[in-house]
Amino acid sequence: MEIEDLNIQDLVEFDAEGGLIRFAGQRSLIIDATAMGSLRKDLIEHFGVATARGILTRFGYVHGWRMAEALETHFKWDCDEDRQRAGGRIHMLEGMYCLQPGSLDPLSKEGRTLLNSYEAEQHIAHLGRSDATVCWTICGLTSGYLSRTLGQEIYVLEERCLGRGDAACHLLGRTREEWGDKRADELRFFHIEKLSGWLDASLHQITETLKGVEQKLRERMRMLSSVTPNIEEPLGMVARSVAMRRLIDLARRIAKVDSTILITGESGTGKERIARYVHEQSSRASGPFIAVNCGAITETLLESELFGHARGAFTGAVQNRPGLFEAANGGTLLLDEIGEVSHGMQIKLLRALQEREIRRVGENQSRPVNVRVIAATNRELTKDIVEGRFRKDLYYRLNVVELHVPSLRDRREDILPLARVLLTEAASRLKRPITGLSPRAADQILRYDWPGNVRELENAMERAVALARVSRTELADLPEEVRQALAIPIASGAVKALESVEKEYIMAVLDRNGGNQTLTAEQLDIGSATLYRKLKKYGVVRRGGAPAK
Repeated sequence: MEIEDLNIQDLVEFDAEGGLIRFAGQRSLIIDATAMGSLRKDLIEHFGVATARGILTRFGYVHGWRMAEALETHFKWDCDEDRQRAGGRIHMLEGMYCLQPGSLDPLSKEGRTLLNSYEAEQHIAHLGRSDATVCWTICGLTSGYLSRTLGQEIYVLEERCLGRGDAACHLLGRTREEWGDKRADELRFFHIEKLSGWLDASLHQITETLKGVEQKLRERMRMLSSVTPNIEEPLGMVARSVAMRRLIDLARRIAKVDSTILITGESGTGKERIARYVHEQSSRASGPFIAVNCGAITETLLESELFGHARGAFTGAVQNRPGLFEAANGGTLLLDEIGEVSHGMQIKLLRALQEREIRRVGENQSRPVNVRVIAATNRELTKDIVEGRFRKDLYYRLNVVELHVPSLRDRREDILPLARVLLTEAASRLKRPITGLSPRAADQILRYDWPGNVRELENAMERAVALARVSRTELADLPEEVRQALAIPIASGAVKALESVEKEYIMAVLDRNGGNQTLTAEQLDIGSATLYRKLKKYGVVRRGGAPAK
């Protein structure tokens, strides 16, 4: 038989009743390329690159060896050279790669060139571009085939690789002696006896990493619990107020159901943290959580970012690239600032949510995705619908369940506990021995309205930690706008007498003005004599106008 006579119809036999497929006489399986790519990703992430490469190289080697045996048994060749060269065509018929026309044997000086490789494609799709060659299975496959055919150990390695960004994959095959020591670090992956050592090392590394993470989590929760007991695990959210407890309870319940969620609330309230909480409480917790700010990306780039693109789809698209929907497969995708998305992009998002599939830019093929989508916005989308800025059908698709995150001023019971938590976190991060807030600092934090919500409070606590001269933060360490805040009357808890509220407010204005009674009276729009009588009544001044001590 000649190489040109090999075709897929002669090589494949189907036994529908027996559930058998034979390729070149050997029982075979049809395995999805994406599934193999996912396996590769899992091996690398859980056991490390060395172990993954060793397993895939050995898998390919055995496959190639078995194929050589099958071709030797079932076909008669005109010469040994044809049998040797047949491996490349067989592997191409299997869908492993595409040979460059006229490409030579890997044992030749020029080597073998591949125009495409399923392995490089899947590596890029699941893990991105690599810094090293990635066609480990194909190298093992070719090595096993040639070793069985020639009766001596042949080691095939890549010189160039599509998975590394090269224009093509290039394979060279040599004996161990011919390779010498220059590629010894790669030749070790062909020896299965080393696999147990790599695996043991990987498992040990994983175990130690998990121990370290567990210890850090215990220390974090102990630190947070010492600051305030009203902490909601696992993300350290403070929930002393009724509004926040109600929100967390609803988030926990809806997390168990795989519904789309719309999270609303002012900027800085912690919408992403709530989204993460939903993810951690759901059945998708072991999958990825990916957040993207839709308002920070232009429409053209956003489509590519979310759905991915095909090579050549636009200038600069030099390779196939999966989008965030594919990257979040099996997990959760947070579309933050969803209200900023253009009408054209809203239509594409609606289709992705309805059909549970996406289409990369520049492709005609749809790809199924298994992703829970959570959207977040600080806009009033119902108002945007009326004004024609947001699609009603997309709104209803997103708003299966709405989680509204209250502003910090609407959960004032949480302000001080949350400030203490953020202060402790900042002190730990900046490695400063800050133990807490002074009474005056704590009181002023409660007076401020916090229009920037949790984000502003977090920044204020980090600033206070950075500026603190002693072991606790003082009033002077807080931002100026916080220091200048006046007392805010709050109708929560026990109702105060009007006279008591008036006293607190007058004293706050007087304190802000550094004790200047004339300026205070002017700002309160009362006479100086009236202010003096009130201060005297409060015991703040003595007879004659001197400040009380």
